[in-house]
Amino acid sequence: MNYELTTALLTFINMLCQMAPYLLLGFLMAGVLHVFVPSNFFERHLAKENFKSVLLAGLIGIPLPLCSCGVIPTAISLRKDGASRGATVAFMISTPQIGVDSIIATYSMMGLPFAIVRPLVALLTSIAGGAVTTWFSKDEIVVRQNCCCETESSRKNKFVELLKYSFIDLVQNIGKWLVVGLIIGTLITVLIPDSFFANLNLPSIVTMLIVLAIAVPMYVCSTGSIPIAAALIMKGLSPGAALVLLIAGPGVSVASLLVVGKSLGKKQLLFYLGSIIFGSIIGGLFVDYFLPREWFTITSLCESGNHCAMEGSALTASWFEIVSGIILVLLLINAFMLKFNLFRKDATPVASEIDSVSSSNQVVYKIEGMSCNHCKASVEKAIRGLENVENVEVVLGKQEAVVTGTPSDEIVKKTVEDLGFVFKGRV
Repeated sequence: MNYELTTALLTFINMLCQMAPYLLLGFLMAGVLHVFVPSNFFERHLAKENFKSVLLAGLIGIPLPLCSCGVIPTAISLRKDGASRGATVAFMISTPQIGVDSIIATYSMMGLPFAIVRPLVALLTSIAGGAVTTWFSKDEIVVRQNCCCETESSRKNKFVELLKYSFIDLVQNIGKWLVVGLIIGTLITVLIPDSFFANLNLPSIVTMLIVLAIAVPMYVCSTGSIPIAAALIMKGLSPGAALVLLIAGPGVSVASLLVVGKSLGKKQLLFYLGSIIFGSIIGGLFVDYFLPREWFTITSLCESGNHCAMEGSALTASWFEIVSGIILVLLLINAFMLKFNLFRKDATPVASEIDSVSSSNQVVYKIEGMSCNHCKASVEKAIRGLENVENVEVVLGKQEAVVTGTPSDEIVKKTVEDLGFVFKGRV
């Protein structure tokens, strides 16, 4: 038992250290995009019902580090600001599948070919979904004054804002799923025999369908899916089937399906889901049958997992990777503590704040489905804009919104549900 635990621990540490330098760089680049690209840039170019708007929406979505839940309020805002249905679908497909941080992390763990093929397939999938939606849908222009997720312009120090978004907000957004992905990747590496999938000798298409059946209902972010896919390849899974996991897993969530169906219609929902499914399978088949297998060979996990443990090495990571890993762990701990308000003296800060304010002037709503700071920002801004609302504070860890003021419960309910979240009423 001690041997297995040691092996698992060494595998986890080495996987984390291997990804850490690239993740930190990706976080920084994502922060640059967030701070210095104007929010109205997206709305200005996505309104027309043509192929150009679909292409731009797909391209814009590629580098943005948003998960399938975090992209929902942004996509809804784009739609209400006048973006076409086709452009909105393209944006919702491309954005959660990949981001600048996950592109760099894919390169670190899975190599350059995967880092090129993955965003390319994501882009083509989004274009296909958006084009089909545009072709079969008649659109109406809907106008709204601003985006619910835009960066507050009142912040004077953009450098501070960049650092906060890169290493606090973004780490909070993906931290949980990154750790989950690393744990699952570690368990696969340690527990599943080598060449397990190869020994099954199943046709590629059958393996892809099995992976697809698992990936679609399983929510995992684009970065968290990387160690899982890498570990499965080490166990004999074909690169094409791993690509299906990388595309379909982050691209679909229950929340995104519900929002697409509600906001854009059932027909658009079918185009959205069908594009992701068929796009991932076609991309996977292309990788397996038309590209050299040696391009997608992964050996680093083996070297940093079982083999290093058998050789008695403590770590195979370089000192730079170890330092980067320590920094990443500290950022993850900080994100966890912030998310659950552990820095405050009172373990239940919301309750203490409520006690200090007249109950007639403050109410707590239960809102489910919020998973990241993008969700938090969109809910806070939307409710703050309602009549008779003085202030709003969302606590992600408790899935609650503390509203100061006297808003109508029905209006709050409609506002929250329009954003794609589940309103459960007063606490």
